[in-house]
Amino acid sequence: MQGPPAGWASEQAAPEFPADELSSATQLLQELLRINTSNPPGNEQEATELVARHCRSIGLKPEVVGSHAARPNLAVRWAADPANQTERPLVLSCHLDVVPANPDRWIHPPFSGHHDGECIWGRGAIDMKGFAAMGLAALTRLVKENPPINRDVIFVAVCDEEAGTRHGSEWLVNERPDLLGDNPEYVINEVGGFTIHQNGRRYYSVQIAEKGVAWLRLTVKGQPGHSSLPLQNNAIVSLAKAIDAIGSTKLPWHPSREAADYIQGFTKPQGGIAHKLSPILLHPFWGPRLLRYAVASPAKRATVEGVLRNTANPTGLTGSPAINVIPGSASVEIDGRLAPGQTAASLIEELTSIIRPVLGDNFEFTILQESPPVTFSADTPLYQEMVKSLQSADPDGHVMPSIIPGFTDSRNYAKLGATCYGFYPLQLPEDIDFATLFHGDNERIPEAGFHWGIRTLTDMLRRFLVTG
Repeated sequence: MQGPPAGWASEQAAPEFPADELSSATQLLQELLRINTSNPPGNEQEATELVARHCRSIGLKPEVVGSHAARPNLAVRWAADPANQTERPLVLSCHLDVVPANPDRWIHPPFSGHHDGECIWGRGAIDMKGFAAMGLAALTRLVKENPPINRDVIFVAVCDEEAGTRHGSEWLVNERPDLLGDNPEYVINEVGGFTIHQNGRRYYSVQIAEKGVAWLRLTVKGQPGHSSLPLQNNAIVSLAKAIDAIGSTKLPWHPSREAADYIQGFTKPQGGIAHKLSPILLHPFWGPRLLRYAVASPAKRATVEGVLRNTANPTGLTGSPAINVIPGSASVEIDGRLAPGQTAASLIEELTSIIRPVLGDNFEFTILQESPPVTFSADTPLYQEMVKSLQSADPDGHVMPSIIPGFTDSRNYAKLGATCYGFYPLQLPEDIDFATLFHGDNERIPEAGFHWGIRTLTDMLRRFLVTG
């Protein structure tokens, strides 16, 4: 891996931090990565206990709770002195489960926590055991300093985020909101604060919005029978045609204010033609046609597309229970994500217009799970402090609000009235693309950028929590 380019903010740009504590954070991250918490099934218990031991070592008393023992959640409170407490709690949230990884596709084993001298490798390094270790390092430093904080700080490590949050943050919000402070004012969560390289510039996003979820099942009926006979109405064949139609059709543009602010955050520093073209990129007709010319990188283009339209990706098939039986019906599960202002019903309407010419009316949709898009205000003292901390750590960087195409635990915390931000500061070199590491092969985190993030997060919290 090459070193940082000329003009790159050095590791020393972020505030100083005890070297032994940075080393301990690296070791904690490696230990977490060596625990396989692939979801399904999750089995987060060992990782949760590791976090609990760390909390106890700094004098805090974690509480471990959950729907059952193998799927625990941890919450620990650093309480403000009542004489200084004037504000509602701040929550630092992470999840300890990860998506599965195929070791045959990795350079280093995905649950090894391998350190090659520059990067720490492992499933969860980015998503999001890295933030677990980062948040604990920041909390450890602040507890040792013991400044007069103006609110309680609650660190939360949940399970089951990758499979829908039912046993994790959703369970906590519904069953134990007291562990989240009942009415927290803010939650700091994933995804934001990392370096994005674009046209020779460095950008840092603070996530203020995320798309909604519409998990669907499309079912097609046909004529059941013995698979040795040439039946004409095979549900599997019909379903394949519908899947092909969905996969080859782009859904309509749904430009939103959140998407506009995100795109203009990239184009404004460039000025000139780029900034003038951004409104055209948001146009429902011209935007889809302009995008391939405006954003050369396919990966970055997919990210922009993802926030400007609904998406629907087929992910799982159900058909015959036996190879020699033509089933009477076949189904595909579809992971739908909703742009702001959209619903599962509106996504089904879009998909229906695609597959009706192929199947007629011989299909039906079932909504398996739905949650609406969520948006939070960027006009808050915490957001401004995040911007200041990133600008201080990288004076040449550009900070803007963002919307992500996925979902996080923030959609549940919002039910408690919390303003939730994705702020996971990471200084990344140009050859590491944060977005492609999410759920991808060879997930890894540069140790220098990880340490930079610890210092940046700690400095931001120190200034925000201590007023006057």
